[in-house]
Amino acid sequence: MRRQIVYIAIGLCCSLVCVAMSPTNDSIARILTLDEVQVTAKRSTEAIIPVQKLDGAKLQQLSVQSVADALRYFSGVQVKDYGGVGGIKTVDIRSMGTHHLGVFYDGIEIGNAQNGTVDLGKFDMENIDELALYNGQKSELLQAAKDYGSAGTLYIRTRRPRFLNGKRYSLTATMKAGSFHLANPSLLYEQKITDDIHFSANAAYLYSSGKYHFRIHRLNPDHSVAWDTTGIRQNGDIQSVRAEAGLFGYLPQGKWHVKGYFYQSERGIPRAIVRNVWTSSQRQWDRNAFVQASFDNEWELGERQIESGNRTLSLLVSAKYSNDFMRYLNPDTTLMYIDNSFWQQETYLTASLRYDIFSFWQVAASGDWQYNHLDGNMANFVFPRRNTGMAAAATAFNYKWIRLQANVLATMVSDRLQYPNEQMPKATTQKPRFTPAVFFSYQPYLKEQLFIRAFYKQTFRMPTFNDLYYTDMGNTKLEPEEATQYDAGVEYTRTFRMVDNALRVVDLHVKADGYFNQVKNKIIAVPKGNSQYRWMMMNLGYVEIRGVDLNAGLKFGFSHDVILSVQGTYTYQKAQDFTDSSDPLTYGGQISYIPWHSCSATGSLEWHGYSLNYSFIYVGERYHNSANIRANYEQPWYTHDLALSKIFDFKTWRMSVSAEVNNMLNQQYNVILNYPMPGINGKAIVKFIL
Repeated sequence: MRRQIVYIAIGLCCSLVCVAMSPTNDSIARILTLDEVQVTAKRSTEAIIPVQKLDGAKLQQLSVQSVADALRYFSGVQVKDYGGVGGIKTVDIRSMGTHHLGVFYDGIEIGNAQNGTVDLGKFDMENIDELALYNGQKSELLQAAKDYGSAGTLYIRTRRPRFLNGKRYSLTATMKAGSFHLANPSLLYEQKITDDIHFSANAAYLYSSGKYHFRIHRLNPDHSVAWDTTGIRQNGDIQSVRAEAGLFGYLPQGKWHVKGYFYQSERGIPRAIVRNVWTSSQRQWDRNAFVQASFDNEWELGERQIESGNRTLSLLVSAKYSNDFMRYLNPDTTLMYIDNSFWQQETYLTASLRYDIFSFWQVAASGDWQYNHLDGNMANFVFPRRNTGMAAAATAFNYKWIRLQANVLATMVSDRLQYPNEQMPKATTQKPRFTPAVFFSYQPYLKEQLFIRAFYKQTFRMPTFNDLYYTDMGNTKLEPEEATQYDAGVEYTRTFRMVDNALRVVDLHVKADGYFNQVKNKIIAVPKGNSQYRWMMMNLGYVEIRGVDLNAGLKFGFSHDVILSVQGTYTYQKAQDFTDSSDPLTYGGQISYIPWHSCSATGSLEWHGYSLNYSFIYVGERYHNSANIRANYEQPWYTHDLALSKIFDFKTWRMSVSAEVNNMLNQQYNVILNYPMPGINGKAIVKFIL
């Protein structure tokens, strides 16, 4: 029955969301009276699908060092942080798992065929204009087929060149320094080559010793102290260089860009603190480089016969080549000596077409091709190569108060392996996978920004090269993980304007979503034999997730250019492991590291270039294992951060100075068991804009 509903919805030409946004001012503290004008623009297409955003100004206000730090302020997000500035940071949304979150950098996904995860600690915040997190997918029909293939998507949009006061260039120099010997200079240069072609280049260097004081202790089941350790975090250092350059072009009805990116780092891998042992000698080297290009344009095809306006055809073409290197060294022979290096290459091409049949009805088609190969120096390595073909068909319908959208994605995956001592490579091909999605939005009152929405989506994720082919651990018989999502929510936006009052404007925005997710054939590692050093990947898992996300924001505009903003998020999740019904300890237990309750709050006060910003994060009680017993219990934790900044404007340049205090109450906490996080720490930032 469910499948019939999906097919019927697709046949009814489901729709693209269109939301007429209420007008905004450059400063909500001022009310201006303008002559009547007529504005012609494309309607916003985001309200049909839940989205959370942080723009550049808000990102500068938050006390964050990386993209992963910023995502803590989104509801429904779990961040796994292995400690310190250099610690690896991964993110998943609504407990679906890291592999089900697609991360897109300027519209093209960041891939990792080796292990499927993206370390979001690698991305510096200085060059980022917006972070947008979608549950399901974004509403835009003109997108690559791959955009339809994830349970959730994170879009990292970098800065496009901007020029003030008629200048043809811009230079921004930033210096960050702080606790743990942090030094983080960066430079951004922008040049207007012609009115329609702009150039941008930026570079950043990061160093931190990662040495911070910590205290960590564990209790026995009878609540007696098993061990209590204080010390200084060791082997958490990082040294990295990032460089990026791009050309950006503008067309009468489109745009294009070409971008190159390079990142190189060396870091220590801090070990888990267990029984007063915290020294470690493990190291990791990374080198990531890619070049990508994108072209987006729209053409008018003549007037429609049924209604006024022109029919339009839109095209999006993108391409990417990436080359990644990673070396992992564990010289400790008392554990297991490991010195592995891996080389990844990826080639990706995509083309998308969107056709406006009527102003209220659009259709689109996308096709992708991706090639990955992985080389390594491990014994008996099979040097996997993977071809992935994806095709998507989508349609959108928007008429007054109803918005519908539907799409179906077809995916074909083929792997080739070169086994040792065999002349001919072997090929394996997965059966084609078809994954549909349907989205619905209803606006009861056309004059009110109130929306009721729901969606249903199926996705899957292929086993990674490590899952399938890692020597003595991979399992070539693995099936893809399957995920099904159900969501229903409501969103409301309202602007209140007052006259002859100290309080001039109030902007209100609230939204709430309830959801139910299922993950089948979950890929997990199980012991192989009696040795804890030998594991095998297997399809054993089944997880159900029920949850509620709440978001609310208020923005007050007072006289004398005073602006006060407050935002808050809350998440409730019941993520249960139903893998093994014969195990009473784990069956139905909350899955590892997922809290039942979590929330965040931010506030900012702005006046004449001064900005005071406060942020709070709370993560409730949880367990580090699906066996929800006392021995696996993890305490709640919370942090308070405070930042003060001032902007100084001069005739031809600008300077901003800010100071941050993070974890003000010096709470000692872990995100991951036995990986202590920093206590109170600070940072100073000076920025010059010419």
